[in-house]
Amino acid sequence: MKIKILFFFVFLSLYSCSSEKKEISSIKELNQTQELITSYTEAMNALEQNDYFFSAQKFLESEMLFPQSEWAPKSLIMASYSYYMLDYYSLAIENLKRYFDIYSNDKNEIYARYLMALCYFELIEGEKRDTAAIFLAKEQFQIVINSSPNSEYALDSQFKLNLINDLLAAKEIYLGRYYLNKNKWIPAMNRFKTVLDDYDTTVYVEEAIHRLVEINYKIGLKEEAKKYATLLGYNYQSSDWYKETYKIFNSDYSLVLKNNQKSKNSILDKFKNLLN
Repeated sequence: MKIKILFFFVFLSLYSCSSEKKEISSIKELNQTQELITSYTEAMNALEQNDYFFSAQKFLESEMLFPQSEWAPKSLIMASYSYYMLDYYSLAIENLKRYFDIYSNDKNEIYARYLMALCYFELIEGEKRDTAAIFLAKEQFQIVINSSPNSEYALDSQFKLNLINDLLAAKEIYLGRYYLNKNKWIPAMNRFKTVLDDYDTTVYVEEAIHRLVEINYKIGLKEEAKKYATLLGYNYQSSDWYKETYKIFNSDYSLVLKNNQKSKNSILDKFKNLLN
């Protein structure tokens, strides 16, 4: 009988403790949720007042308070945006990488990709510098375009992608000129051909074609030079680069002009047709 009574009190004690723990847990969860809401609200208010550093800290605090909630991924994105507005691009990228690692199925992933692309884009320092940020920005913008082609982010991504291609083409032209000045014909030709192959919609195509005319003429490949000259005349008859190309041949060669009414899909297709 005493043993039964003892078991009863033990059971009662455990049940009371269990109920108390559940109540404490519920109160704790409620308090945590309230803290999250308060922190997120403070962060948004700071963001609206352009206090980006404080908003970043509060958004991160919100994410850490309740990492399982739907607020957490949004808080992490908003923290990254706050760092972006501060020009703290590396910190923004670091937090966005964490976002992709932890919240891979979040509904706001496209915006996060777009924001990361913008951060890399802002790190681009010019065509003479290291191109790592350029390629990373290009990769992220391309993901946005492929994943959500009809979104507002895709439109701006395509615009910035065109600017990036201009920068990459400029890089190839810069290096091509360098090799040309050193009389290193093959490396120079490879750089100018890259512009034709990969960046045929940029403003640097005309110069690239002219430089190929120039190099081929200098090394004695005059027929090859004529093909490139014809390509330049076919597409850019009135350009300054065409005039420079014309001067290379002097009076012993008349450039062949094609019918400008003909249309082709791309400069690359025209070039291939000329070499067939």
